[in-house]
Amino acid sequence: MKKKIFKELNKHYPFTLFGAITGVIILVLFYKIPSEISYEIFYILHPIHVVLSALVTASMYKIYAKKVNPFVLIIIGYFGSVGIATLSDSVIPYIGEILLDLPNRGIHIGFIEKWWLINPLAFLGIAIAYFNPTTKFPHAGHVLLSIWASLFHIMIALGTTLNISQAILIFIFLVIAVLIPCCMSDIIFPLLFVKRKS
Repeated sequence: MKKKIFKELNKHYPFTLFGAITGVIILVLFYKIPSEISYEIFYILHPIHVVLSALVTASMYKIYAKKVNPFVLIIIGYFGSVGIATLSDSVIPYIGEILLDLPNRGIHIGFIEKWWLINPLAFLGIAIAYFNPTTKFPHAGHVLLSIWASLFHIMIALGTTLNISQAILIFIFLVIAVLIPCCMSDIIFPLLFVKRKS
């Protein structure tokens, strides 16, 4: 199992690095946009992130499990997407906003604030994984969307000023927000439910 996990991490780390770089570029170019626009963009990116996260997480289980239990697939897909995407897109960025003492900080929990949108999309991703499991492109898309959703969550709080130290710290929080939760969601979490002999 450790070999499988490291193999998957090794295949996917370039997406994380590329995503973090694009996040910094977007930050530098668009940090002056109003908080209201950042909020709207966040609620475009976060739901798409949830779909891809559910797809990849459920697909990892479906691909590696010798015998697929549909109930387990749903549990893995839902908690691996909604739970981890909330941590990645909202909770970790909010902690960054507090530590940076940003003026408009606030936590935006998608599956509560927009439950009617986020939860059905998670189940859509799970359904796609059940019938057509895949991890290649969706993981790359998932990482980019996670970086960008986390970024726009922070940009809601940022206001209209940005200095070099803030940009560096935001970059660090973006890496943390994606590297730990997304790799946990896409790779480690679903493989924990796969029997060793699979």
